[in-house]
Amino acid sequence: HHEGDAYMDRKLTFRETLLISTMLFGLFFGAGNLIFPVFMGRMAGQAVWKASLGFLLTGVTLPLLSVAAIGLTRSNGLMDLSAKVSRPYSLFFTCTLYLTIGPCFAIPRCATVPFTVGVSTLVGDGNQTVALLIFSLVFFALVLLLSLRPGKILTYVGRILTPVFLLFLAVLVIAALTRPMVSLSETAPLGNYESSPFFTGFLDGYNTMDALAGLAFGIVVVTAIRSLGVTEPRRVALSTAGAGIFSCLFMGLIYMAVTLAGVQSRGLTGECQNGGEVLAVLAHHYFGKAGALLLTVIVTLACFKTSVGLVTSCAETFVALFPKGPGYKVWAVIFSVVSFLIANLGLTAIIAYSVPVLMLLYPLAITLSLMGITGRWFGHDRRVYGTVTGFTLVTALPDLIGALPRETVAQLHLLPVIDFATAYLPLFKLGVGWLCPAVVGLVVGLIWRRIHLQKTAQS
Repeated sequence: HHEGDAYMDRKLTFRETLLISTMLFGLFFGAGNLIFPVFMGRMAGQAVWKASLGFLLTGVTLPLLSVAAIGLTRSNGLMDLSAKVSRPYSLFFTCTLYLTIGPCFAIPRCATVPFTVGVSTLVGDGNQTVALLIFSLVFFALVLLLSLRPGKILTYVGRILTPVFLLFLAVLVIAALTRPMVSLSETAPLGNYESSPFFTGFLDGYNTMDALAGLAFGIVVVTAIRSLGVTEPRRVALSTAGAGIFSCLFMGLIYMAVTLAGVQSRGLTGECQNGGEVLAVLAHHYFGKAGALLLTVIVTLACFKTSVGLVTSCAETFVALFPKGPGYKVWAVIFSVVSFLIANLGLTAIIAYSVPVLMLLYPLAITLSLMGITGRWFGHDRRVYGTVTGFTLVTALPDLIGALPRETVAQLHLLPVIDFATAYLPLFKLGVGWLCPAVVGLVVGLIWRRIHLQKTAQS
């Protein structure tokens, strides 16, 4: 009898935890994890510590919470967790989230980042459009090829690629930090980093899309832990959180190093439109032409691995969401083609279009994760899930509108919405207008639950 108990209570060994953390890190660490912190460092200058604090909150803590939420609620993925709000909502949220971390933004970005970092520096200014077309065509043809046969190659790529990639990144970062070009005190913060560095960094963290990815990948981690023989739900939940903590700490360390390297790029003249260009400038400064080439190869491989993972998981999810719809292979083709078309808008455009969508999705992902983690204190009551989500959804819409280009807002006659939000929504100017309403939604939901419980008790 006792032996059975001992097995039921099986924990992951340290080595197994490390293995799962490495896998999770590999899933998370894509294009955005490089270009956004390095660009933030460049822009924040001496305000880098405050900005980094905000960035680490959304870039590291939230992904950890979203992975933990899947584990602790014992959900079989995002559809299951978001169904606690309602079935129609879970369909809307799951589709939108997968399309965002999939063919609409994250996958195309995986092709444009290596292009911007490397290939574009090797071809002349006049040939950029054609070069991007050819590069992305080859890139997505190979991604599709592997996605149709997701075999051993990914683990091979993951095991060799991630270490090689990190090694080169380390060489670049160490070069920037040991041979600095500017001192921190000389670099004045630019743009919003001057007035509100913490909240600007906080919103920068949205761009990595990792809290969204955490909700999508959480189930991958849970499945891996169960396959190692850890079956007791509480243990699975704790092991999931443990693996999350390891991979997120590691990610946090890399973020800090890359951000500080970004600050150093201020010593180099020239305009940089995005983080990809900052990396290219740094690599060229420290290692010349060879640096650009090496960086291209490494970043291409890292982004390639992430793309295959994303196409595969998006296709599998859509097969599950629409059982009567197309099969896996058809979805994989659709997603690869759409990603190819969007990639050709270029990196700066993709970032510009993705920000408004993230301003809507992130608050919903944050509140869903937090409710999943704290849910046992209110019995995972659907009323609480509903009110918090409702209040958050309505008040995150002005954030979405505010992130659109001004011309677009004017054409759609939405300027009054922004004026109203600026006047009446606390923290709206900082980009987190949804925060106070979400708390109000929580209070309303808890009161509603209390009243319902009292009525039930009386009857």
